[in-house]
Amino acid sequence: MFPKNAWYVACTPDEIDDKPLGRTICNERIAFYRRSDGQVAAVEDFCPHRGAQLSLGSVCEGNLVCGYHGLVMGCDGKTVSMPGQRVQGFPTINAYPVVERHGFVWVWPGEAELADSAAIHHLAWAESPDWAYGGGLYHIACDYRLMVDNLMDLTHETYVHTGSIGQKEIDEAPVTTKTEGEHVITSRFMHGVMAPPFWRANLRGNGLADDVPVDRWQVCHFHPPSHVMIEVGVAHAGKGGYDAPAKDKVSSIVVDFLTPETGTSMWYFWGMARNFAVKDTNLTAQIRDGQARVFAEDTAVLEAQQRNLQRHPGRRLLMLNIDAGGVQSRRIIERKVAAEDPRRLVA
Repeated sequence: MFPKNAWYVACTPDEIDDKPLGRTICNERIAFYRRSDGQVAAVEDFCPHRGAQLSLGSVCEGNLVCGYHGLVMGCDGKTVSMPGQRVQGFPTINAYPVVERHGFVWVWPGEAELADSAAIHHLAWAESPDWAYGGGLYHIACDYRLMVDNLMDLTHETYVHTGSIGQKEIDEAPVTTKTEGEHVITSRFMHGVMAPPFWRANLRGNGLADDVPVDRWQVCHFHPPSHVMIEVGVAHAGKGGYDAPAKDKVSSIVVDFLTPETGTSMWYFWGMARNFAVKDTNLTAQIRDGQARVFAEDTAVLEAQQRNLQRHPGRRLLMLNIDAGGVQSRRIIERKVAAEDPRRLVA
């Protein structure tokens, strides 16, 4: 399943700028909203009066107001007031550690006393004016670990993304996988190939020729609980590949935050950070739209895979050399789940 004592991306700031947001994270139903000081708060999405969803209410003077009978809930999970009632004896609901950082809202759905914001995944590109970012959000009906498998083995691009980022050379290039502590790295390098459509567009966006051979790379980084950052790019062949000067290449980081909703559904925060033509907002929109189409193709495959696995729960699946990145990542997830409670470990 999923570790709960971890930081997950819950939403983007714009989702809660003017209203509460209800979202299930790791089977925890949580209401997110802004306090009067502008900070984000997160409490259990359950009114202690009659069990209504607090997220369907409103925010007034920094408190969450239930839209059913007007109960006012504080950010600590204690009832502040309710029309015509004394609230001293009202039960407390859960409050969750929450942090706004790097352009995302992060939540800790596990034991609150263990939360340390210093453990939030560091995103150097999010703090630098030398990078531009564009992304989005998908709700996907699949186990988040299937997406981990998908992102740590990009062989599928040849078959799933034939019109955008796929090419036959992906199949032919050797894959290397290594694990450094809780960091899994899968790498693939292609030399002297023609760029596929998505990368031809990016070459043009950086003022480079798109009709000459290129060296292409894909370096996938898994960090627990479920974050995958992928270094991708192409450089004019013979210019140094991954290490080529900026004037000869286009390179980006594919950003993937995989937040479990339930055991069979997830929130997929995706995007791309780039360090070329960073002020070109049209290019940012173009890349985002192209990436959205790519991920929509993944969504169709993964949701069908989830349905098939549920129909055949006893089937044994093959583990090939191309699966090493996903296998190593899953082992790290399993160790974290077992450390919290061995009884929760599910294959």
